[in-house]
Amino acid sequence: MKPTKMLPVMALIALLTFSCSTEELPEETINNIDLVDAPAAKMIEIEILELINTHRITMGLTPLNNHNTIKAVAYTHTDYMVEVDNVSHDNFFQRKNSLVQNASAVKVSENVAYAFSSAQSVVNAWLNSEGHRANIEGDFTDFDVSAEKNNEGKWYFTNIFIKK
Repeated sequence: MKPTKMLPVMALIALLTFSCSTEELPEETINNIDLVDAPAAKMIEIEILELINTHRITMGLTPLNNHNTIKAVAYTHTDYMVEVDNVSHDNFFQRKNSLVQNASAVKVSENVAYAFSSAQSVVNAWLNSEGHRANIEGDFTDFDVSAEKNNEGKWYFTNIFIKK
């Protein structure tokens, strides 16, 4: 196959592997996820939230509020990524619908990551990515994050942003 004919396929693959997600994707009819109790915040999670709000403040943006329902939804996805050993946005619309129904969200977006060893390193990676930075600097009111380690000690992260 000629390289020029493969360009659309390569572009599609690149789009599918991008690691931030927003609600502007086509709607799907997916049931709400079951909410679990959010685990207590880990130090790395607290640091991520503080670093993101510090960045927003330096950009002249309003800091975001922590939200326990967002934390619970983020945790379900991080736990899922650890279980399947893959960083993804699988089932994003379930998380979105759950936050619309349970947290009065009108806009939902998320960043995910894998294998960063500190809060600073994962936040720096997100800020150095146009799509992730757009979520961090976006028009949101609330957010939370979940960080969980797999059996090899590698961190998985789900950071969800909502606007009420």
